[in-house]
Amino acid sequence: MRQLNLNLFVYPGGHHEAAWRHREARPERVLDITYYQELAQRAERAKMDAVFFADGPSLPDNVRYASRFRLEPFTWLSAIAAVTERIGLIATASTTYLEPYNLARLFASLDHLSGGRAGWNIVTTGAPQAAQNFGLDEHPVHAERYARAHEFLEVVSALWDSWEDDALVIDPASGVFADSAKIHAIEHAGERLRVRGPLNTPRTPQGRPVYVQAGSSEDGKAFAAHHAEAIFTAHQTLDNARDFYADVKSRIKAAGRDPDLVKVLPGISPFIGSTEAEAKALQQEFNDLTQPEYSLQQLRQFLGIDLDGHDLDGPVPREKLPTHEQRGYGSRFGVVTDIIERENPTIRQLLHRLAGARGHWVTAGTPEQIADRIEQWFTGGAADGFNIMPPYLNGGFEVFADHVLPLLRSRGLFRSEYGGATLREHYGLPRPASRYAPAL
Repeated sequence: MRQLNLNLFVYPGGHHEAAWRHREARPERVLDITYYQELAQRAERAKMDAVFFADGPSLPDNVRYASRFRLEPFTWLSAIAAVTERIGLIATASTTYLEPYNLARLFASLDHLSGGRAGWNIVTTGAPQAAQNFGLDEHPVHAERYARAHEFLEVVSALWDSWEDDALVIDPASGVFADSAKIHAIEHAGERLRVRGPLNTPRTPQGRPVYVQAGSSEDGKAFAAHHAEAIFTAHQTLDNARDFYADVKSRIKAAGRDPDLVKVLPGISPFIGSTEAEAKALQQEFNDLTQPEYSLQQLRQFLGIDLDGHDLDGPVPREKLPTHEQRGYGSRFGVVTDIIERENPTIRQLLHRLAGARGHWVTAGTPEQIADRIEQWFTGGAADGFNIMPPYLNGGFEVFADHVLPLLRSRGLFRSEYGGATLREHYGLPRPASRYAPAL
Protein backbone atom coordinates (compact mmCIF):
# COMPACT_ATOMS: atom_id res chain seq x y z
CA MET A 1 0.00 0.00 0.00
CA ARG A 2 1.25 3.46 -0.92
CA GLN A 3 2.33 5.39 2.17
CA LEU A 4 3.40 8.94 2.95
CA ASN A 5 7.01 10.08 2.97
CA LEU A 6 7.53 12.67 5.72
CA ASN A 7 10.61 14.78 6.44
CA LEU A 8 11.22 17.10 9.36
CA PHE A 9 12.40 20.40 7.88
CA VAL A 10 14.57 21.98 10.59
CA TYR A 11 14.89 25.75 10.82
CA PRO A 12 16.54 27.39 13.87
CA GLY A 13 13.71 27.97 16.35
CA GLY A 14 10.93 27.08 13.89
CA HIS A 15 9.50 28.21 10.58
CA HIS A 16 7.36 31.12 11.71
CA GLU A 17 9.41 34.29 11.40
CA ALA A 18 8.53 35.29 15.01
CA ALA A 19 9.01 31.82 16.50
CA TRP A 20 12.10 32.88 18.44
CA ARG A 21 10.03 35.49 20.33
CA HIS A 22 7.26 33.15 21.47
CA ARG A 23 7.01 31.94 25.07
CA GLU A 24 7.48 28.31 23.90
CA ALA A 25 10.74 29.13 22.15
CA ARG A 26 14.25 28.22 23.24
CA PRO A 27 16.27 30.73 21.20
CA GLU A 28 19.30 30.33 23.46
CA ARG A 29 19.72 26.79 22.04
CA VAL A 30 19.84 27.60 18.32
CA LEU A 31 23.63 27.08 18.30
CA ASP A 32 23.55 24.06 20.60
CA ILE A 33 24.14 20.84 18.67
CA THR A 34 22.35 18.79 21.33
CA TYR A 35 19.16 20.73 20.49
CA TYR A 36 19.31 19.44 16.91
CA GLN A 37 20.40 15.97 17.97
CA GLU A 38 17.39 15.72 20.27
CA LEU A 39 15.09 16.87 17.46
CA ALA A 40 16.51 14.26 15.09
CA GLN A 41 16.23 11.53 17.71
CA ARG A 42 12.59 12.49 18.30
CA ALA A 43 11.94 12.42 14.56
CA GLU A 44 13.59 9.01 14.35
CA ARG A 45 11.39 7.66 17.14
CA ALA A 46 8.45 8.93 15.08
CA LYS A 47 9.83 6.95 12.07
CA MET A 48 10.14 10.03 9.88
CA ASP A 49 11.99 9.57 6.60
CA ALA A 50 14.58 12.31 7.09
CA VAL A 51 15.63 15.54 8.72
CA PHE A 52 16.25 18.28 6.20
CA PHE A 53 18.55 21.28 6.66
CA ALA A 54 18.28 24.29 4.36
CA ASP A 55 21.40 26.33 3.67
CA GLY A 56 22.67 29.26 1.67
CA PRO A 57 26.15 30.72 1.04
CA SER A 58 25.35 34.23 2.34
CA LEU A 59 23.82 35.93 5.35
CA PRO A 60 20.19 36.98 4.74
CA ASP A 61 19.67 40.72 4.87
CA ASN A 62 16.98 40.46 7.55
CA VAL A 63 18.74 38.58 10.34
CA ARG A 64 18.20 41.61 12.63
CA TYR A 65 14.60 40.50 13.24
CA ALA A 66 14.58 36.73 12.88
CA SER A 67 16.74 33.64 13.42
CA ARG A 68 17.78 33.36 9.79
CA PHE A 69 21.51 32.68 10.06
CA ARG A 70 22.94 29.60 8.34
CA LEU A 71 24.57 26.52 9.85
CA GLU A 72 26.86 24.54 7.56
CA PRO A 73 24.86 21.32 7.15
CA PHE A 74 27.57 18.69 6.63
CA THR A 75 29.14 19.34 10.03
CA TRP A 76 25.77 19.49 11.75
CA LEU A 77 24.38 16.36 10.07
CA SER A 78 27.55 14.43 10.82
CA ALA A 79 26.98 15.15 14.51
CA ILE A 80 23.36 14.05 14.12
CA ALA A 81 24.42 10.87 12.32
CA ALA A 82 26.49 9.91 15.35
CA VAL A 83 23.42 9.80 17.64
CA THR A 84 20.86 8.29 15.24
CA GLU A 85 20.64 5.02 13.31
CA ARG A 86 17.92 5.14 10.65
CA ILE A 87 16.65 8.61 9.87
CA GLY A 88 17.77 10.18 6.58
CA LEU A 89 20.02 13.26 6.51
CA ILE A 90 19.30 15.76 3.73
CA ALA A 91 21.68 18.68 3.25
CA THR A 92 21.33 21.66 0.92
CA ALA A 93 24.33 22.41 -1.28
CA SER A 94 24.67 24.82 -4.18
CA THR A 95 25.81 23.91 -7.68
CA THR A 96 26.65 27.57 -8.28
CA TYR A 97 28.99 28.18 -5.36
CA LEU A 98 30.59 24.80 -4.73
CA GLU A 99 32.99 22.76 -6.83
CA PRO A 100 31.81 19.27 -7.82
CA TYR A 101 34.84 17.38 -6.52
CA ASN A 102 34.60 18.86 -3.04
CA LEU A 103 30.84 18.37 -2.93
CA ALA A 104 31.19 14.74 -4.05
CA ARG A 105 33.68 14.08 -1.24
CA LEU A 106 31.49 15.75 1.40
CA PHE A 107 28.40 13.76 0.51
CA ALA A 108 30.34 10.52 0.09
CA SER A 109 31.74 10.98 3.59
CA LEU A 110 28.28 11.70 5.04
CA ASP A 111 26.80 8.65 3.31
CA HIS A 112 29.59 6.40 4.57
CA LEU A 113 29.58 7.59 8.17
CA SER A 114 25.76 7.41 8.38
CA GLY A 115 25.50 3.97 6.78
CA GLY A 116 23.66 5.22 3.70
CA ARG A 117 21.37 7.99 4.89
CA ALA A 118 22.53 11.03 2.90
CA GLY A 119 20.37 13.12 0.59
CA TRP A 120 21.40 16.17 -1.44
CA ASN A 121 18.96 19.07 -1.77
CA ILE A 122 20.23 20.52 -5.04
CA VAL A 123 19.90 24.30 -5.36
CA THR A 124 21.35 26.86 -7.74
CA THR A 125 21.13 29.66 -5.10
CA GLY A 126 18.71 32.52 -5.54
CA ALA A 127 20.40 35.07 -3.25
CA PRO A 128 22.31 37.58 -5.39
CA GLN A 129 24.44 38.76 -2.44
CA ALA A 130 26.20 35.38 -2.45
CA ALA A 131 28.23 36.35 -5.51
CA GLN A 132 30.54 38.73 -3.68
CA ASN A 133 31.39 36.06 -1.12
CA PHE A 134 33.02 34.09 -3.93
CA GLY A 135 34.91 36.79 -5.79
CA LEU A 136 32.20 37.47 -8.37
CA ASP A 137 30.87 40.89 -9.29
CA GLU A 138 27.43 39.59 -10.19
CA HIS A 139 25.20 36.63 -9.40
CA PRO A 140 24.95 34.39 -12.50
CA VAL A 141 21.62 34.71 -14.28
CA HIS A 142 18.94 32.07 -13.77
CA ALA A 143 19.46 30.21 -17.06
CA GLU A 144 23.25 30.10 -16.60
CA ARG A 145 22.89 28.73 -13.07
CA TYR A 146 20.73 25.88 -14.33
CA ALA A 147 23.03 25.17 -17.27
CA ARG A 148 25.90 24.77 -14.80
CA ALA A 149 23.70 22.63 -12.55
CA HIS A 150 23.03 20.10 -15.34
CA GLU A 151 26.76 19.73 -16.02
CA PHE A 152 27.50 19.67 -12.29
CA LEU A 153 25.15 16.68 -11.86
CA GLU A 154 26.87 14.90 -14.72
CA VAL A 155 30.24 15.36 -13.03
CA VAL A 156 29.31 14.38 -9.47
CA SER A 157 27.36 11.34 -10.68
CA ALA A 158 30.44 10.17 -12.56
CA LEU A 159 32.63 10.78 -9.52
CA TRP A 160 30.34 8.73 -7.27
CA ASP A 161 30.53 5.91 -9.82
CA SER A 162 34.29 6.18 -10.30
CA TRP A 163 34.90 3.37 -7.82
CA GLU A 164 33.09 0.19 -8.79
CA ASP A 165 31.21 -1.53 -5.97
CA ASP A 166 33.82 -4.27 -5.60
CA ALA A 167 36.90 -2.08 -6.16
CA LEU A 168 37.72 -2.20 -2.44
CA VAL A 169 39.29 -5.65 -1.99
CA ILE A 170 41.01 -5.52 1.45
CA ASP A 171 42.73 -8.91 1.09
CA PRO A 172 45.68 -9.14 3.51
CA ALA A 173 46.69 -12.55 2.18
CA SER A 174 47.30 -11.30 -1.34
CA GLY A 175 48.35 -7.84 -0.26
CA VAL A 176 45.73 -6.19 -2.47
CA PHE A 177 43.82 -3.37 -0.80
CA ALA A 178 41.95 -2.08 -3.86
CA ASP A 179 41.61 -3.20 -7.47
CA SER A 180 42.95 -0.19 -9.36
CA ALA A 181 41.46 -1.53 -12.60
CA LYS A 182 38.04 -0.85 -11.07
CA ILE A 183 38.78 2.77 -10.16
CA HIS A 184 38.19 5.13 -13.08
CA ALA A 185 39.20 8.66 -13.96
CA ILE A 186 36.17 10.47 -15.34
CA GLU A 187 38.12 12.86 -17.61
CA HIS A 188 35.32 15.42 -17.76
CA ALA A 189 36.06 18.46 -19.92
CA GLY A 190 32.82 20.37 -20.42
CA GLU A 191 31.77 23.90 -21.23
CA ARG A 192 31.85 25.01 -17.58
CA LEU A 193 33.69 22.32 -15.61
CA ARG A 194 36.91 20.33 -15.94
CA VAL A 195 37.39 17.40 -13.54
CA ARG A 196 39.75 14.49 -14.05
CA GLY A 197 38.81 12.21 -11.14
CA PRO A 198 38.53 9.59 -9.83
CA LEU A 199 37.03 10.42 -6.45
CA ASN A 200 39.36 9.59 -3.58
CA THR A 201 36.54 7.86 -1.66
CA PRO A 202 35.03 4.43 -2.43
CA ARG A 203 31.46 4.08 -3.68
CA THR A 204 28.97 4.73 -0.91
CA PRO A 205 26.34 2.48 0.71
CA GLN A 206 23.57 4.08 -1.39
CA GLY A 207 25.68 4.23 -4.55
CA ARG A 208 25.12 7.96 -4.36
CA PRO A 209 22.99 10.24 -2.18
CA VAL A 210 19.30 10.67 -2.93
CA TYR A 211 18.89 13.58 -5.38
CA VAL A 212 16.43 16.13 -4.01
CA GLN A 213 15.50 19.27 -5.91
CA ALA A 214 13.87 22.46 -4.66
CA GLY A 215 12.49 24.92 -7.18
CA SER A 216 9.28 25.15 -9.19
CA SER A 217 10.22 27.53 -11.98
CA GLU A 218 10.15 26.22 -15.55
CA ASP A 219 13.90 25.62 -15.43
CA GLY A 220 13.52 23.98 -12.02
CA LYS A 221 10.83 21.60 -13.24
CA ALA A 222 12.86 20.70 -16.32
CA PHE A 223 15.86 20.00 -14.11
CA ALA A 224 13.77 17.88 -11.73
CA ALA A 225 12.35 15.84 -14.59
CA HIS A 226 15.84 14.68 -15.55
CA HIS A 227 17.56 14.38 -12.19
CA ALA A 228 15.39 14.55 -9.05
CA GLU A 229 14.34 11.61 -6.92
CA ALA A 230 12.39 13.87 -4.55
CA ILE A 231 11.05 17.36 -5.17
CA PHE A 232 10.51 19.96 -2.45
CA THR A 233 7.86 22.46 -3.48
CA ALA A 234 5.53 25.16 -2.10
CA HIS A 235 1.78 25.42 -2.74
CA GLN A 236 -1.07 27.23 -1.06
CA THR A 237 -4.06 25.34 -2.48
CA LEU A 238 -4.98 21.78 -3.35
CA ASP A 239 -5.72 22.75 -6.96
CA ASN A 240 -2.31 24.38 -7.45
CA ALA A 241 -0.59 21.39 -5.87
CA ARG A 242 -2.49 19.00 -8.15
CA ASP A 243 -1.55 21.01 -11.23
CA PHE A 244 2.12 21.00 -10.26
CA TYR A 245 2.05 17.28 -9.41
CA ALA A 246 0.47 16.34 -12.75
CA ASP A 247 2.82 18.60 -14.68
CA VAL A 248 6.05 17.42 -13.11
CA LYS A 249 5.06 13.74 -13.22
CA SER A 250 4.30 14.05 -16.94
CA ARG A 251 7.67 15.71 -17.51
CA ILE A 252 9.42 12.88 -15.65
CA LYS A 253 7.66 10.31 -17.82
CA ALA A 254 8.56 12.25 -20.98
CA ALA A 255 12.20 12.20 -19.86
CA GLY A 256 12.07 8.38 -19.88
CA ARG A 257 11.95 7.95 -16.11
CA ASP A 258 9.45 6.25 -13.79
CA PRO A 259 7.24 8.94 -12.16
CA ASP A 260 6.57 6.64 -9.20
CA LEU A 261 10.26 6.83 -8.31
CA VAL A 262 10.19 10.61 -7.86
CA LYS A 263 8.55 11.84 -4.66
CA VAL A 264 6.74 15.20 -4.71
CA LEU A 265 6.90 16.65 -1.19
CA PRO A 266 5.23 20.02 -0.56
CA GLY A 267 5.86 21.92 2.65
CA ILE A 268 3.20 22.09 5.37
CA SER A 269 3.43 24.19 8.54
CA PRO A 270 0.64 23.16 10.93
CA PHE A 271 -0.66 25.02 13.96
CA ILE A 272 -2.38 22.36 16.04
CA GLY A 273 -4.85 22.77 18.89
CA SER A 274 -7.49 20.73 20.72
CA THR A 275 -10.09 22.79 18.81
CA GLU A 276 -9.87 24.68 15.54
CA ALA A 277 -10.42 27.94 17.44
CA GLU A 278 -7.51 27.12 19.74
CA ALA A 279 -5.24 26.37 16.78
CA LYS A 280 -6.18 29.62 15.05
CA ALA A 281 -5.65 31.56 18.26
CA LEU A 282 -2.16 30.04 18.52
CA GLN A 283 -1.42 31.09 14.96
CA GLN A 284 -2.60 34.62 15.76
CA GLU A 285 -0.28 34.71 18.79
CA PHE A 286 2.65 34.17 16.47
CA ASN A 287 1.40 36.65 13.88
CA ASP A 288 1.01 39.29 16.58
CA LEU A 289 4.75 38.94 17.30
CA THR A 290 5.82 39.68 13.73
CA GLN A 291 7.81 42.84 13.03
CA PRO A 292 6.82 44.79 9.89
CA GLU A 293 10.43 45.74 9.19
CA TYR A 294 11.29 42.08 8.70
CA SER A 295 8.06 41.13 6.94
CA LEU A 296 8.26 43.95 4.41
CA GLN A 297 11.86 43.07 3.61
CA GLN A 298 10.89 39.46 2.97
CA LEU A 299 8.02 40.59 0.74
CA ARG A 300 10.47 42.78 -1.17
CA GLN A 301 12.61 39.71 -1.85
CA PHE A 302 9.62 37.74 -3.14
CA LEU A 303 7.98 40.46 -5.25
CA GLY A 304 10.76 42.93 -6.00
CA ILE A 305 8.69 45.92 -4.78
CA ASP A 306 9.14 48.24 -1.78
CA LEU A 307 5.99 48.82 0.28
CA ASP A 308 7.65 50.76 3.10
CA GLY A 309 5.43 53.71 4.07
CA HIS A 310 2.23 52.15 2.75
CA ASP A 311 -0.76 51.69 5.06
CA LEU A 312 -0.41 48.10 6.28
CA ASP A 313 -4.17 47.83 6.59
CA GLY A 314 -4.70 49.06 3.07
CA PRO A 315 -4.79 46.95 -0.11
CA VAL A 316 -1.71 45.60 -1.83
CA PRO A 317 -1.00 48.13 -4.61
CA ARG A 318 -1.36 45.87 -7.60
CA GLU A 319 -0.20 48.59 -9.97
CA LYS A 320 3.26 48.22 -8.42
CA LEU A 321 3.53 44.50 -9.05
CA PRO A 322 5.97 43.52 -11.80
CA THR A 323 4.95 40.98 -14.39
CA HIS A 324 6.39 37.49 -14.13
CA GLU A 325 8.73 38.32 -17.00
CA GLN A 326 9.92 41.52 -15.32
CA ARG A 327 10.50 39.78 -11.98
CA GLY A 328 12.29 36.76 -13.38
CA TYR A 329 11.84 33.05 -12.92
CA GLY A 330 11.62 32.55 -9.15
CA SER A 331 8.82 30.18 -8.18
CA ARG A 332 7.96 32.00 -4.92
CA PHE A 333 6.94 35.08 -6.92
CA GLY A 334 4.10 33.07 -8.43
CA VAL A 335 3.00 31.75 -5.03
CA VAL A 336 2.71 35.27 -3.59
CA THR A 337 0.98 36.82 -6.58
CA ASP A 338 -1.51 33.94 -6.56
CA ILE A 339 -2.39 34.76 -2.92
CA ILE A 340 -2.95 38.40 -3.90
CA GLU A 341 -5.16 37.48 -6.85
CA ARG A 342 -7.16 34.85 -4.98
CA GLU A 343 -7.63 36.49 -1.59
CA ASN A 344 -7.24 40.25 -2.19
CA PRO A 345 -5.52 40.69 1.20
CA THR A 346 -4.44 43.87 2.91
CA ILE A 347 -0.68 44.31 3.13
CA ARG A 348 -0.74 43.20 6.78
CA GLN A 349 -2.79 40.12 5.95
CA LEU A 350 -0.35 39.22 3.18
CA LEU A 351 2.60 39.67 5.53
CA HIS A 352 0.94 37.33 8.04
CA ARG A 353 0.21 34.77 5.30
CA LEU A 354 3.92 34.66 4.48
CA ALA A 355 5.18 34.86 8.08
CA GLY A 356 4.39 31.23 8.86
CA ALA A 357 6.58 29.48 6.32
CA ARG A 358 7.73 31.87 3.56
CA GLY A 359 5.00 30.86 1.10
CA HIS A 360 4.59 27.22 2.07
CA TRP A 361 1.17 25.90 3.13
CA VAL A 362 0.28 27.09 6.65
CA THR A 363 -2.82 25.49 8.14
CA ALA A 364 -4.45 25.54 11.58
CA GLY A 365 -6.73 22.92 13.07
CA THR A 366 -7.19 19.93 15.32
CA PRO A 367 -5.04 16.83 14.87
CA GLU A 368 -7.96 15.21 13.01
CA GLN A 369 -8.27 18.18 10.66
CA ILE A 370 -4.54 18.25 9.93
CA ALA A 371 -4.56 14.50 9.26
CA ASP A 372 -7.60 14.92 6.99
CA ARG A 373 -5.89 17.65 4.97
CA ILE A 374 -2.71 15.64 4.59
CA GLU A 375 -4.74 12.62 3.48
CA GLN A 376 -6.73 14.72 1.01
CA TRP A 377 -3.58 15.98 -0.71
CA PHE A 378 -1.95 12.55 -0.62
CA THR A 379 -4.91 10.62 -2.05
CA GLY A 380 -6.06 13.46 -4.28
CA GLY A 381 -3.09 13.56 -6.67
CA ALA A 382 -1.26 16.48 -5.06
CA ALA A 383 1.58 14.95 -3.04
CA ASP A 384 3.57 11.80 -2.26
CA GLY A 385 4.32 13.12 1.20
CA PHE A 386 5.32 16.33 2.94
CA ASN A 387 8.11 18.35 4.45
CA ILE A 388 6.80 19.02 7.94
CA MET A 389 7.71 22.61 8.84
CA PRO A 390 6.80 23.16 12.51
CA PRO A 391 6.03 26.84 13.15
CA TYR A 392 7.96 26.55 16.42
CA LEU A 393 10.38 24.05 17.90
CA ASN A 394 10.44 21.80 19.74
CA GLY A 395 6.77 21.95 20.69
CA GLY A 396 5.37 22.35 17.19
CA PHE A 397 6.93 19.06 16.17
CA GLU A 398 6.11 17.25 19.42
CA VAL A 399 2.38 17.88 19.03
CA PHE A 400 2.50 16.71 15.40
CA ALA A 401 4.38 13.54 16.31
CA ASP A 402 2.18 12.78 19.32
CA HIS A 403 -1.24 13.59 17.89
CA VAL A 404 -1.23 13.66 14.06
CA LEU A 405 1.10 10.77 13.21
CA PRO A 406 -0.96 8.21 15.22
CA LEU A 407 -4.02 9.19 13.17
CA LEU A 408 -2.14 8.76 9.89
CA ARG A 409 -0.90 5.35 11.09
CA SER A 410 -4.40 4.25 12.06
CA ARG A 411 -5.49 5.04 8.48
CA GLY A 412 -2.62 2.98 7.05
CA LEU A 413 -0.98 6.08 5.58
CA PHE A 414 2.32 6.08 7.48
CA ARG A 415 4.72 3.46 8.76
CA SER A 416 4.90 2.20 12.32
CA GLU A 417 8.44 0.86 11.87
CA TYR A 418 11.25 1.44 9.40
CA GLY A 419 11.42 -1.12 6.63
CA GLY A 420 15.04 -0.43 5.80
CA ALA A 421 18.18 1.33 6.96
CA THR A 422 18.96 3.80 4.14
CA LEU A 423 17.20 6.90 2.89
CA ARG A 424 16.69 5.20 -0.47
CA GLU A 425 14.89 2.36 1.28
CA HIS A 426 12.70 4.79 3.21
CA TYR A 427 11.67 6.44 -0.07
CA GLY A 428 11.25 3.13 -1.89
CA LEU A 429 14.03 3.96 -4.35
CA PRO A 430 16.43 1.46 -5.90
CA ARG A 431 20.16 1.69 -5.39
CA PRO A 432 21.50 2.94 -8.73
CA ALA A 433 23.80 0.62 -10.58
CA SER A 434 27.26 1.96 -11.33
CA ARG A 435 27.82 2.95 -14.95
CA TYR A 436 30.70 0.44 -14.86
CA ALA A 437 28.52 -2.45 -13.68
CA PRO A 438 28.16 -5.29 -16.22
CA ALA A 439 24.99 -5.01 -18.30
CA LEU A 440 22.42 -7.63 -17.31
